Amino acid sequence: MKRFAPATERNRAPIAEVLTGELPASGLVLEVASGTGEHGVHFAGLFPKLTWQPSDPDPESLDSIAAWREDYPGDNLLPPIQLDASATDWPIARADAIYCSNMAHISPISATVGLVAAAGRILGPGAPLILYGPWREAEVETAPSNLAFDDSLKARNPAWGLRNREWLDDLCRAQGLTLATRHVMPANNLVLVYRREG
Repeated sequence: MKRFAPATERNRAPIAEVLTGELPASGLVLEVASGTGEHGVHFAGLFPKLTWQPSDPDPESLDSIAAWREDYPGDNLLPPIQLDASATDWPIARADAIYCSNMAHISPISATVGLVAAAGRILGPGAPLILYGPWREAEVETAPSNLAFDDSLKARNPAWGLRNREWLDDLCRAQGLTLATRHVMPANNLVLVYRREG
């Protein structure tokens, strides 16, 4: 059964604009924490030379992704795979890019640690790890709406909350990934692009 996330329709155009300049011309894009599957369908359609691999740990999300894929007319959107970002072993050995939207703040820290560790393993030289969502930054004042969002997340689950970009920078650096570009997005979000060192 298809699920809908209202924010997806609002953010997909500005994210796509960034992806146009950051994704490789061809190859396999692994989408981690695909959620409803709406992003995957949209981006696979925009980038027909890329093969899009959606994934999620949640069975209901996997069902939604599969339902969206049923109506997709192209052949570059693969069936979703079950993937827990915090797991040590991933069901995919190689990707030309990893895209992850709105996961870090609504999952335990172990999910982001696992994501970055996997990126270090499965991305080749120059390949991007692309993260979209809200982040705290030491040199940038956090928007009041993001502070309130952070409080609401922690009230729902103490393991959730906005992460510090500098923490992410260090995590990535330890895996051979360097922050290449930082895109300021609508609604106080960021797209952070880390690239595998050659």
